[in-house]
Amino acid sequence: MTGRRAVRTLRTVAPALALAALLGGCAGGQPEGRADVRVNGASGWAGTAVTAGYPLPDQTFTDTSGDDVVPAEDAADGVTLVFFGYSHCPDICNVVLANIASALRGSPASVRDSTRMLFVTTDPARDTPPVVRDYLDRFDPAFDGLVAPVRTVEQAAEQLHMSYERPDGSTGGYEVEHGTYTTAFVDGEATVVWSDTTAVADLRADLRRLARLA
Repeated sequence: MTGRRAVRTLRTVAPALALAALLGGCAGGQPEGRADVRVNGASGWAGTAVTAGYPLPDQTFTDTSGDDVVPAEDAADGVTLVFFGYSHCPDICNVVLANIASALRGSPASVRDSTRMLFVTTDPARDTPPVVRDYLDRFDPAFDGLVAPVRTVEQAAEQLHMSYERPDGSTGGYEVEHGTYTTAFVDGEATVVWSDTTAVADLRADLRRLARLA
């Protein structure tokens, strides 16, 4: 299986598979405390509603300015979006970040001001803070990038029920398998999850609703 094909196998192909991928841990088996979710559209969201929310990651990361960040403490107010990806991603990461940036650009200032985007790199060996900063600036300079050792990323991914496979850096040009969901948190609690195929207009509609809840 090629790296690109491996990444694509984690994409949503049907609501039932979306729920299975969302709930599946990245470190073997089901994590304790399954999230209560509903299929797309059942609760008025364009994404998948999380009706028994789980918290933001409580691990310590380094942001692109070199400061320590604990999302559960430092991003617990307002709307926080979390996406796991990496700068060498050949396609899906770029699409997701571009779509979120577009959705925010087309949103009212009140929505933009209350929304924070956190990009957690799944490839810390290559994605140093300066590399992540340069990468995110292509989409939106307001996006925040977080870097941490692989084990920390694994723990955070499991906490968010996100699939993630430790990178194999033994050869050059490797790709990293990771889930492609974006999780939206309101006041530190997971509220809705978007797949990588969620349309910009749908993202924008959900962002407005999230801002009203914050």
